[in-house]
Amino acid sequence: MTGVVPRVGDQAPDFTARNQHGEQFRLSEYRGRRDVVLVFYPYAFSRVCTSELGALRDRPELLAGAEFVGISCDPMFTLRAYAEAERLEFGLLSDFWPHGAIAAEYGVFDADRGCALRGTFVVDQTGLVRWSVVNEIGEARDPAEYAEALASLRPDLG
Repeated sequence: MTGVVPRVGDQAPDFTARNQHGEQFRLSEYRGRRDVVLVFYPYAFSRVCTSELGALRDRPELLAGAEFVGISCDPMFTLRAYAEAERLEFGLLSDFWPHGAIAAEYGVFDADRGCALRGTFVVDQTGLVRWSVVNEIGEARDPAEYAEALASLRPDLG
């Protein structure tokens, strides 16, 4: 693992990446507009990743009101095929080149495997990390946990 995982209250490292359709995503463009959930995952088409992202696809209310993006080191065209095969309608960002640079900035790049760990970061509208969790590659996350973290940012909706 490289880099340091941002702590709650830290400014989220800004980055630009392309999604599965080649469209540019820049984290700082959401400041003042929307909370963002960054979900790093190891590999498209892998069993645990597909299960996690499928759970979010099937329960969109968990992330209502936030911009949700998955981030992996897979190439853009792989992500497009993955999104189509799994009916994933949210953005899947490619951290393919420079390989793992975004994951490394967030302290969740496993250089030995060449992929991201399972890191989740809730970034509020001011650009601050408000919640995070990092799991090992084989350890699935509970999406209800980051839904709770988002709800704490918007107590008026609860």
